[in-house]
Amino acid sequence: MPLNPIAPPPRVALYARVSTLDKGQDPETQLQPLREYAQRRGFAVVEEYVDQASGTSEERTQYKRMMAAAKKRQLDAVLVWRYDRFARSTQALVNALKEFQSLGVDFISYQEHIDTTTPMGELVFHVMASLAQFESALISQRVRAGMARAKAQGKPISRPALPLRQQREIARLHAQGLSMNQISKQAAIAYGTVYKYVQLLKAEARAQEACRGS
Repeated sequence: MPLNPIAPPPRVALYARVSTLDKGQDPETQLQPLREYAQRRGFAVVEEYVDQASGTSEERTQYKRMMAAAKKRQLDAVLVWRYDRFARSTQALVNALKEFQSLGVDFISYQEHIDTTTPMGELVFHVMASLAQFESALISQRVRAGMARAKAQGKPISRPALPLRQQREIARLHAQGLSMNQISKQAAIAYGTVYKYVQLLKAEARAQEACRGS
């Protein structure tokens, strides 16, 4: 009877981020414990991704490279020092973890002991997702209340226009055939805002088509 081949070790990516605001930070402070942890777990480290950027910056090129590798199924897990080194907010973390879940990629945060390879880690993720949803609902409720109060006081309640750079990004992704949900995730723009601008793009396209037909 033939023996089962030995399964290859899980492929893991290490991600570290140091802030541009603190020039004294060294990514090795995060990476060294992550390497040791990966070795203890029997993981094969395929690449280390390091960004030097603030948590709110969208110019995290290494983060984007890592997410692209995950989408190509080149990773089995992502290991980070602490989740605030990885995501700029709880909602952003939950969105990333949902994407990892759909790709079959696990997520491990060294400091918080969040590990989706374990049942406890899965439970923590679902609790975080529920809290993020609750927080989002509270914010929406406050916004609606504030808009109603402003309207009652005769104040303008229209939102400021989306920056031109983000409008162009929505147009570019829409032209590639991405769904509004995909555009929202990839561009990190609220779904409602994406919906609004996609409808404007469709209206402009219809107007141009009508002009050509006249």
